[in-house]
Amino acid sequence: MAETDKPLLIKRYASRRLYNTETSDYVTLDDIAKFIRDGRAVQIIDLKSGDDLTRQYLLQIIAEHESRGESVLPIDVLTDLVRSYTTHAQSVVPEFLAASFEMLRDGQSKVMENIGAMNPMAKMPGFEALQAQQRAFLAAMTGGMMPGTSRPAAAEEEPEPQKARGKGDGDLDDIKKQLAELQEKLSKLND
Repeated sequence: MAETDKPLLIKRYASRRLYNTETSDYVTLDDIAKFIRDGRAVQIIDLKSGDDLTRQYLLQIIAEHESRGESVLPIDVLTDLVRSYTTHAQSVVPEFLAASFEMLRDGQSKVMENIGAMNPMAKMPGFEALQAQQRAFLAAMTGGMMPGTSRPAAAEEEPEPQKARGKGDGDLDDIKKQLAELQEKLSKLND
């Protein structure tokens, strides 16, 4: 197992100082928060008793962020968390929160993947032709007047034909023909 896959072991001394066992130096709560933001798991152990203090320190980090005005948790959520400690729903709440945050992490990673590719739709075959059709349809529906302008829209250049036509390209030609006919009918109505 790679060293970064193991939790970073932090030891708390009797003086309450926190000691990073990997780098052999003392760390602060802000340092621990940075390790976690960087994707590193952290485990904080009391040197004398051997007790795992990770939960208490993570809660302390959250409390400090909230007290500095970096609020993430709405009052209603905090109230529900307090309420869950006094009800019999304790067994459901941790599982629900864990599942919710897992879904949030998955969603965020998918969004970041999509943002990484400049415009994933642009890589689709025929995307430019689809955009041209949308512009032609909008021009036909607005009587040649593009929204936000006071003059008729300039005629769009038709994209160069694809070298290899795939199955269904005939449908695209039919749509173009129908749009041209619709545009012609609309222009006759305006006259």
